[in-house]
Amino acid sequence: MNIINQPWLPFRFRNGEIKTLPISAISHPDIIDFSLNRADFQGAAYQFAIGLLQTVFAPEDEDEWEEYFETPPSDNTLKSAFDKVAHAFNVTGEAPLFMQDFSSLEEQKNIPIAQLLIDAPGENGIKQNTDHFIKRGIADVMSLEMAVLALFTLQINAPSGGQGHRVSLRGGGPLTTLISPTDTQATLWQKLWLNIINRDYWEYDEPNFYDGSIFPWLVPLNLNEGMGEKVYPDDVHPLHMYWAMPRRIRLQAENKSATCQISGENSNITVQYYLTKNYGLDYQEGWLHPLTPYYWDTKKPETFPNSIKGRQGGIHYNLWDRLLLSSSENGQKCATVVSHYLKLYELLELTRKPKLLIFGYDMDNMKPRGWYALEMPIFHIEDRYHNKVINEIKLIQLLTVECLKSLKNQIKSAWFDRPKDIKGDISFIDLTFWQRSESIFFATVQNIIEQTQKDEFLTPEQANLWLNSIRNICLSIFDEYALSSLGTQKTVSGCIKARQNLIRDLYGNKKIKSFATDFKITKKNGEEHGVL
Repeated sequence: MNIINQPWLPFRFRNGEIKTLPISAISHPDIIDFSLNRADFQGAAYQFAIGLLQTVFAPEDEDEWEEYFETPPSDNTLKSAFDKVAHAFNVTGEAPLFMQDFSSLEEQKNIPIAQLLIDAPGENGIKQNTDHFIKRGIADVMSLEMAVLALFTLQINAPSGGQGHRVSLRGGGPLTTLISPTDTQATLWQKLWLNIINRDYWEYDEPNFYDGSIFPWLVPLNLNEGMGEKVYPDDVHPLHMYWAMPRRIRLQAENKSATCQISGENSNITVQYYLTKNYGLDYQEGWLHPLTPYYWDTKKPETFPNSIKGRQGGIHYNLWDRLLLSSSENGQKCATVVSHYLKLYELLELTRKPKLLIFGYDMDNMKPRGWYALEMPIFHIEDRYHNKVINEIKLIQLLTVECLKSLKNQIKSAWFDRPKDIKGDISFIDLTFWQRSESIFFATVQNIIEQTQKDEFLTPEQANLWLNSIRNICLSIFDEYALSSLGTQKTVSGCIKARQNLIRDLYGNKKIKSFATDFKITKKNGEEHGVL
């Protein structure tokens, strides 16, 4: 089977119909999306298609980018381009095989195919019967198509997998940020093409599709036994980043009819096991993947950037500036596809306003805590204002975190006699707070951007609106959670005291008082107001 020439991914049409077609169908005007049953597979399908387009169909300049965005290429045009690399996308037969080790690994033992899934319980979890929330048996049999997608998903997101089982090029569980249309009826082509980078913006040598510099599975690995092969950015072509292969794996496909437990469809070629071996490609520091944002410590300029990853409690607006804006002064770089779009916005005077699509796993070493996917707005900000806007946004974020910290402490004080001794996950409070305060944050960001372009900061009225909104949200959440614990005179008095302490913190915290003083926000008759 060849996943360039043959149907393997399901597509959703505008009328709701779902068909499995060759990858060249992505330009069809009535196809609006992929249709995968798993969110991580859906994200992987986007990255597969984007990587393929960038590898063989990247536009030369912004004019060609705009031309193809407005008038997608025909199916035959894409077929012709994709045929250049079809030899690298066989998934059955003799090596080389897509995303699989050049060696047959036949000396290794069979591993259940479900173990390819990042959220599947590990071998120890099954032995010790600890798979309470993530169940065994979720994918004992996969169609070949879904097994290939599971393999690709693992290779691009690979967490730590034990001794010698390497993490992905971007680290374990990296965040992916894509530019996505706001129009719900936008075509799949538009969703993908917004994330293709023109060659004038991202300059690289003409690729060689046969020597392994882009597709590492095309050649035997140059491995040191017990160490693997270290790979640095200068060792390979930049397009290699889309096709990095840290794990040594071979799928064991069988001509055996069964129902795929991922897709629910019957398949004549299925996979129940795979083979794997440790110490494969060991990606070193220094990579800047085009679909991922990065950060670094500005006090240690000699250190390499780190990819931004999913985190416990979810992805929220406190990360927003890092996902959209680049600043060497602040030690952050948005994904290249994001900076590329922002530059196109200036050059082409684009009228469409897309959004930022962010997704990825939250990993605790080898264990996934969750999968997160969300959308955030995009504001156009001229490069010369980036540092100033970022600094002002970070001030707002810092004070927001101070308020949230106080809120959680005082809720615990209302709940428990010895709150500092109580351990446990209360990230649900964080989630509630971030969700309820998101709209006021982005309204404030809009105000910051508008004022910055006038060489000003927030007006007292705008600062007052934001600060009071955060205070009111904190008090509302406190009342919702803390009052639910009332029942005795002791809990009533404890709750009242905790609420008084929260008010003290929200108004008396040194950083908040300094902010209020700077913007001449003063108390009058128990209420906050701005003074011009």
